[in-house]
Amino acid sequence: MEIYKDLSNKASKEFEQLLNSQLSKNKIEEGKIIEGKINKITEKFVFLFIEGLKSEPVLDINELRSLGWNEKIKIGEKIPVLLERIEDKNGEVLVSASKAQKIKGWDKLVEAYEKNEPIMGKITSKCKGGCIVEHIDTGSLMFLPGSQISDKPLKDISHLMNEPQKFALIKLDKVRGNACVSRREIITNFKREDKAKIIEKYKVGDVIKNAEVKGYSSFGCFFNVHNELDVLVHLQEISYSRINHPEEVFNIGEKHDLKVISVDKEKLQVGCSVKQLSPDPFEHIENYQLQKVYKVKVVKIMDFGAFCELEPGLTTLLHSSELSWTRKNASAKKMFRVGDEINCVITEIDKEKRRVAISHRLSQENPFEIFEKKFPVGTIAEGKIVNKNDYSLFVKVEDLDIDTFLHCNDLTYFNNGEEELVKYRKGDKIKVKVLEIKVSEQKIRVGLKQTQSDPLDWFKDKKINQTITVKIISTDNKGLTVRPIGCEMDFLIKKSQIAINVADARPSRFTGGESVDCAISELDINKRKVVLSIKLLEEIEKKEALEKYGAEGSGKNLPFSSLSEDLKKKEK
Repeated sequence: MEIYKDLSNKASKEFEQLLNSQLSKNKIEEGKIIEGKINKITEKFVFLFIEGLKSEPVLDINELRSLGWNEKIKIGEKIPVLLERIEDKNGEVLVSASKAQKIKGWDKLVEAYEKNEPIMGKITSKCKGGCIVEHIDTGSLMFLPGSQISDKPLKDISHLMNEPQKFALIKLDKVRGNACVSRREIITNFKREDKAKIIEKYKVGDVIKNAEVKGYSSFGCFFNVHNELDVLVHLQEISYSRINHPEEVFNIGEKHDLKVISVDKEKLQVGCSVKQLSPDPFEHIENYQLQKVYKVKVVKIMDFGAFCELEPGLTTLLHSSELSWTRKNASAKKMFRVGDEINCVITEIDKEKRRVAISHRLSQENPFEIFEKKFPVGTIAEGKIVNKNDYSLFVKVEDLDIDTFLHCNDLTYFNNGEEELVKYRKGDKIKVKVLEIKVSEQKIRVGLKQTQSDPLDWFKDKKINQTITVKIISTDNKGLTVRPIGCEMDFLIKKSQIAINVADARPSRFTGGESVDCAISELDINKRKVVLSIKLLEEIEKKEALEKYGAEGSGKNLPFSSLSEDLKKKEK
């Protein structure tokens, strides 16, 4: 104990020096990268010496070889390792050289990403969606998407494998430890600088001579300008005429003059036009007049109509609604072919929108106006059934290309309209009467029953409460089906209108075929409404009896069981 008390002692000073030197070393902590010195090598393992640890860490020799450190596997060489555990359950120290290398490499990648600096790497293998790139400095593996390999599609990348080259870090996931790189961005940056200098030479309005057709797509054509720049001519800038695809106008390898119409220095794009080098045909649209017939050429057929040319470059729209007077769903595909020349009337000219609308049907006489002149309302004409649906017939009158409308309610005065409709077939010839013509709406309504005498005319000289004689045709639960003597139409007397007395209001009282009297309770010929009632006739006769026979006793001889009671009510 004396050695610690007397610090002036030589031995105490030596001990103090030794203690301070040990305390000045870096602290040993798990998760840190430290350097270990190789002091022993066997066939399978490498033993390290690290100051401050109670035992020697052991590394698998294959781990060092996989990192490419064959030259470092010799006694006295220093190797950076990651201290994972100071002491595991077996009392041994756990270290990893590969994890230390990965962490060091990741730190370098983060630094390069933050500074936006390129890194050196090499493509080592292919994988799904791209390639694997190895960072040359640290050996870290990164992902190279297939779209980022080059600025143009490459079918073969064998010439790029294992070749040191620059890559740009485009994405880092610090949580998962993943890195994504791009070779395309490096190439584009070099080309961008050169392209910016080239684009500086072009201004809006310049004419480019002899640009070569390089390729085309559905939206335009690409031209190669003197092997230094590719420009796009949009589909709408190829021609004043309407075209479907650039291949209708250009062939690969042809040379054409172009006019520069836009220059975008940020996107490094130059837009050009072919049609603006020729005069605009719309400038002399004033030569054409509205409501006048012109010959047009069909250049394109669509579902909604057709595009036609008044002259080369001057395209107009012929909508499907203007194809025919009579066909409601007319199809341009069925009526015309590309290249056909047809007559049309100009219906609209919009200079601001550069739009011209035409009509094919207006170049022909309106068949509805012809029909109205030839068959005015009230005319009886012969027609042929050309179509039929669940509730009507369509009748073609003579040779006019018009289908008139005949509703089932206008077939007959007698039967149910839908039942009567079953009797008629397509191709049958019938006589019809024109009931209504609407030229503006292109509608014509005809009737069949109107060509026959109206059975309701029998009631023209009749009035309400008048007594008529009817013959019972049939009976059912609803009431009596009757036909007035001298009339050809059947009517229904409802069950509630058979008798005053509820007990007598039975349809079964009648067998059919007998004649009975009844009264007209409702009559409106214009609305075609006639209601007959036996009950009403009884009420009328009963009222007349009460007025004629005022005494109570006299009423007993009348065939009305309730008459005496009614007389008492009258006296009161």
